[in-house]
Amino acid sequence: MKTVSDILRSKANPSLYAVSPDTTVLEAAELMAAKGIGALLVLDRGELAGIVTERDYVCRVVLLERSAYATSVEEIMTRNLFVVSPRDSNQYCMQLMTEKNLRHLPVLEQGELIGLLSIRDLVRDVTSEQESLIEQLQHYIRGD
Repeated sequence: MKTVSDILRSKANPSLYAVSPDTTVLEAAELMAAKGIGALLVLDRGELAGIVTERDYVCRVVLLERSAYATSVEEIMTRNLFVVSPRDSNQYCMQLMTEKNLRHLPVLEQGELIGLLSIRDLVRDVTSEQESLIEQLQHYIRGD
């Protein structure tokens, strides 16, 4: 099974998108929509302070009828993050996401933010491995 490092290297778009805690929820939502992503890292003076997701927006702004113009990301972001290291396996990440009901995992190496994994990244990796295995088995069966 591949490691987080392997998966990060294979990402089509490895860019990290982040906002500061004082960014308005509206600005964060606009950035997520423009980039076609479901989460933004929240950096405070370069340090990982949290993550804000579409789910945070719906549960902590829309359902509570708060103003996206007047609410800051800091007020709705998730602070207690589960993180992984580049050496962790896909299997470990999928287990953590399933048990903790997560869709995104920041990747830290020696305390430094180096990436963000989504459940989509992990599923793509598993699918790719399965397709490769099927192809190998087909070649074996045909005697290629």
